[in-house]
Amino acid sequence: MAKTKTITTDDILLVLCNSVKSVLSTATDHPINYSSMVQKINKTCLKPDLGCFVLFDGGFSGLVIINFTAQAAIEIYQNYMIHMGIPQNELAQSHTADDVGDVMGELMNQIVGDFTGVIGHELHTSITQNQPKMLTINKQVMLSIDTNLDRPQARRVTFTTEKNSIFYLELAMDKTEFIKLANFEEREAFDADSILEQENGRKESKPEPKDESSDLVDQDLLDQLGF
Repeated sequence: MAKTKTITTDDILLVLCNSVKSVLSTATDHPINYSSMVQKINKTCLKPDLGCFVLFDGGFSGLVIINFTAQAAIEIYQNYMIHMGIPQNELAQSHTADDVGDVMGELMNQIVGDFTGVIGHELHTSITQNQPKMLTINKQVMLSIDTNLDRPQARRVTFTTEKNSIFYLELAMDKTEFIKLANFEEREAFDADSILEQENGRKESKPEPKDESSDLVDQDLLDQLGF
């Protein structure tokens, strides 16, 4: 009997963790790491100082929350802006500044966008996301998914920045399993950059067309001179 592979909620969580690490590390040009220990929780919630959440739906439904401490939010925000070429003296110094919330919301959007792209490629399913909501809060706020989940599961993962500032990722979704069949074929990931590079390489490698008319002119001139 052919063997099958089962992809569970925790495998999907790992994809999300890698998206958080990859997007934030690239955007800030500083390392972001997450704990190898995953905490099972009963409910998801927004916590101080800066909380962001995104709902997604499609092949499966869920809720993604990232709770940033003030220190983590400022560190990520400033590293990102400096990496983008903004001078240090022009940066916000408080996590309550609108600019900080806007930047963290955009980074959250990139994270979930990367996550949905990987899920679509690896699991051959599609999920869509809504616009991330970023809130500066000083009290805990409980959040639940506005959909019917038969067997809801929730997980929390701890992340650390280069300066050991902490923030937390929470995922809530229905307990689900994807069964990879024996004849399951991996689809090649679409990489627009590599396609453009290959096309440019072909154009550069093509030999320049030879101008035959110039050769004829030169030969006529030589004939007139008696050569």
